Amino acid sequence: MKKYHLSILLIILCSYISLATRSFALDEGGCLTCHQYPGLVRLEKTGGFKVLHIDEEKYFKSSHGKFRCNSCHVTVVKVPHTGETKVDCRTKCHQGDDAKILPANYPIGAFHKQEQSFLVSLQDESSCRICHPLYPHSNNNLVRGFLNLHAGFMFCEVCHINRSKFNNLSYEWESSESAEFSGAPFGTFYNPQTKKARKSKHFISRITAFAPQNGKNRSLTNTWDTAKAKAYVRKEKNLKPDEKEKELTFFHKDIEKKEISVACNECHSANGILDFNKLGFDEKKTKDLIYTNIKGLVTKYKTFYFPNLFGN
Repeated sequence: MKKYHLSILLIILCSYISLATRSFALDEGGCLTCHQYPGLVRLEKTGGFKVLHIDEEKYFKSSHGKFRCNSCHVTVVKVPHTGETKVDCRTKCHQGDDAKILPANYPIGAFHKQEQSFLVSLQDESSCRICHPLYPHSNNNLVRGFLNLHAGFMFCEVCHINRSKFNNLSYEWESSESAEFSGAPFGTFYNPQTKKARKSKHFISRITAFAPQNGKNRSLTNTWDTAKAKAYVRKEKNLKPDEKEKELTFFHKDIEKKEISVACNECHSANGILDFNKLGFDEKKTKDLIYTNIKGLVTKYKTFYFPNLFGN
């Protein structure tokens, strides 16, 4: 009987080690700690944006899924890795075998296209979107991609509303919008009007700030200044500097900028402004959102160097 129990134990232990090793080997460098998130996008100086999301399941099923990321992305050794775009496909493969050698001008930019998911467009009647693009964050190299991924989950006012000007703020789902995705749709398919989930590739709900007014909760997503914002854009080029400053002061009168550490901790903490349970997240997702490991990375370091745990 003891031998029987020992055999069963060894089988279970070996299976666990095999599974753990296999799972761990898929992303030894921890790249998917950040790149797993849909909507992870950075704006480019030349215009447009670069998508940084990698779909874990699709990638590991691809022909390249068995290789470490740094097998090809040879210059990426720290965060942020802005500008470190060199890709060398000859470190492990595409060498010596004529059938595998890539032409010098091979369009490697096409790689990962099937694995990426991001918002292409989002119907939004707020005044913010008249001037600001869908992915508005570009200044901070370390966190711009993280901040931009929030575009699919919340309105600008959640982070940027000046809370000192409002009493009894709450955070709830805003009405449904029409979204266009590249890749698999993502986000929260919860209709706050019907209180039901309605999954569709063209539907998404986002969190926004509310404040009580005349006995009801009023959304603070600024749609009442949208017409004025459109008029401002039409005449912006003809405005003098002081006139332009006056206009922008008006549109940002209820808005404030925040330090990254403050912005992260306002939501992703046990005493944050968002009640994730009330918003409908289960216990596991709530813990993930509160204790997300990315928060420590972006709030504690200006530059983070990857430890070389596994050699080259």
